[in-house]
Amino acid sequence: ATPYKRDLLKPLAEACQRHGVKLGFYYSQAQDWTHPGGAAFGKKWDPAQEGDMDEYIRKIAVPQVKEILSNYGPISVLWWDTPANMNKDRAEPLISLLRQQPGIIHNNRLGGGFHGDTETPEQFIPTTGYPGRDWETCMTMNDTWGFKSYDQSWKSTEVLIRNLVDIASKGGNYLLNVGPTPEGEIPAPSVERLKAVGQWMKVNGESIYATAATPFKRLAWGRCTQKTNGAVTTLYLHVFNWPADGKLLVPGLKNKTLKAWVLTDSTRAALPIVKTLEGPLLQLPAQAPDPISSTVVLQITGTPEVEVTLLTQEASGAIKFTAAEAILHGKELKSEGGAGRENLGFWLNPADWAEWQFKATKPGRYQLEGEMASQGAPKFTVSLGEQKVTGQAVKTGDYTKYTKVKLGTLEITALGKTSLAIKPAQEGWQPINLRSLALTPIP
Repeated sequence: ATPYKRDLLKPLAEACQRHGVKLGFYYSQAQDWTHPGGAAFGKKWDPAQEGDMDEYIRKIAVPQVKEILSNYGPISVLWWDTPANMNKDRAEPLISLLRQQPGIIHNNRLGGGFHGDTETPEQFIPTTGYPGRDWETCMTMNDTWGFKSYDQSWKSTEVLIRNLVDIASKGGNYLLNVGPTPEGEIPAPSVERLKAVGQWMKVNGESIYATAATPFKRLAWGRCTQKTNGAVTTLYLHVFNWPADGKLLVPGLKNKTLKAWVLTDSTRAALPIVKTLEGPLLQLPAQAPDPISSTVVLQITGTPEVEVTLLTQEASGAIKFTAAEAILHGKELKSEGGAGRENLGFWLNPADWAEWQFKATKPGRYQLEGEMASQGAPKFTVSLGEQKVTGQAVKTGDYTKYTKVKLGTLEITALGKTSLAIKPAQEGWQPINLRSLALTPIP
């Protein structure tokens, strides 16, 4: 079907076998722009798609999948896509073909009730990952999967590296897309960023490869990954915000500490560690080794034991409630976005809501402010204990354009554990993306 006139996959498979690289294929089982019946989403935008989908599955999809599983040696991954309109009867003939490749990994996008081996969140990073399931976030480097000459909305190297760290800290894999040009070249901005990520990985790869998810619910300064070797656990502390005073608190960690050092320090010079009631306090060098993410290694005895800590007010009384720290209630509301850019999105159901638990230490009156994006101006309520204020989003016109909105005043009277909650108005609800709520003391 191409001017090349030869099998494109065979030389790729042969090269992978020569170099010991595992090979996987992407297959869109129900979306085809040229064969009758291949319209995965029920929308036909080309006359060539007119036809019966069941016949398409039998005559096109099943033979093609059989071909790619038979002709190219060992296949490690089959990445299904476009599960819409795939019922059990359509999916079963495809799933049965996987027996040709024992041990193959396939994802959750076949449809028909088959969940596969991996979850595949697209264009967002889940707040807690998927405990008990392998998963990977698939994401573009700009805004599109294919090549568009006018799409110059490239993610920065900082965003890509912190996304990688964030995903690894939640036990996931980063499936990063590259869209080649019509000439088959990788766009220069992609090359530039991939090289930068590669340089960072040369130094910090130990803290990413073969690691497990963080034992911490939240870390204000960054993320954590870990490895266990016998009775010793190595915590890799990925510091995004290097402390100005050099003091890095590892909150709630109860284990005995053995040694800490900066990963880039070839001498592994030990960092001073002070035991405090809040957790180990590490004294770091004055300068961060990397402006994007610096890695501090902390070795402890045994499996990490972490006491969950509540959010706390600053000395002034101010407190910020970010999307990454929210407790979500409902089925559709999600925390998405990369590290430092999290927001509560997919807020389609007005029954879904979010809350933050914190330790109130400074009473007084506070200005409530939210940072959000919306294509409408829906109303919602924010409650603090028995108090409640009604707020309204400002129409920003785009879910990526955020603005800060003053929502009213609240008063902290009782000290100790309390919670702040936000709930949509049931009528006239339109989704918002919420990046944070904040309480600022009123003089």
